Amino acid sequence: MISALNRLVDLIEESLTGDFDVKEAARTLGTTEYHLRRLFSSLAGMPLSEYVRRRRMTVAAADVVRNEQGLLSVATWYGYGSAEAFGRAFKAVHRVSPGEVRRDGGPLRSQPRLRFRLTVEGSERMDARIVDHPEFRLVGHAARIPLVHQGVNPHIQQHITALPTDEHRRLKALGNTEPHGLLAVSDDLDPDRTEGSELTYLHGVAVSLDASVPGGLDLIEVPAGRWVVIRTVGPYPQTLQNTWAKTATEWFPSNPWRLRPGPEIVAILQLTDDFSTATCELWLPVEPA
Repeated sequence: MISALNRLVDLIEESLTGDFDVKEAARTLGTTEYHLRRLFSSLAGMPLSEYVRRRRMTVAAADVVRNEQGLLSVATWYGYGSAEAFGRAFKAVHRVSPGEVRRDGGPLRSQPRLRFRLTVEGSERMDARIVDHPEFRLVGHAARIPLVHQGVNPHIQQHITALPTDEHRRLKALGNTEPHGLLAVSDDLDPDRTEGSELTYLHGVAVSLDASVPGGLDLIEVPAGRWVVIRTVGPYPQTLQNTWAKTATEWFPSNPWRLRPGPEIVAILQLTDDFSTATCELWLPVEPA
């Protein structure tokens, strides 16, 4: 996967003056757009779309400074329909307009070309298993919330604490299939996993198709498929979030699987009274790479 990501960077460089087709790039690299975007954002620390924009505006800045052609010509060369659209993209990266840069020569904020390298990691074993699961349902209480990469997501916390205490027990009693226990479900995620992008969060349980579901609950239909299940034990939510990140940096590059679209599920199996430590299972939908 490291070589595929470096080839992706090469393909981006070849497309800086035109449209970059990530779907076509994924096909060229023998993977899926979903998996490619997820791994890139996890390893690079930024969404793929943001890297493309930064690189395009880094290269475009040189043409702006050289002052050999009008700003409209520069905008057209880099795939923008107007000088205004180019100016907005340019200012979003450099924090100054093309006109100011042409007059003053800067300041400019360049994005270096990325190069992915393999480092020796993985000294800590990841406890994983592969599960073939029939079609099932996720039922509970859902809300649209922004994505937070580190620490406790206050929007999730607010959503859960707003539920009556008895509701947690009622939900837990409804669950009758894996993943067991109360679940934290993330669905409809932004492909680039951009910080602040919205997702559907569901606090609930997993039930079989023939289970009776009371009214008033939100429902997510989950088709039959294969999952990797990774167990975590430690400070909550730090250990879980670190392991989630390591699936991209360690587990997927070392195993013949890739992500497929579907909800990402955290099963909280055991939680201390002060919520500081937890035993969890992270369920990620996968398919053969």
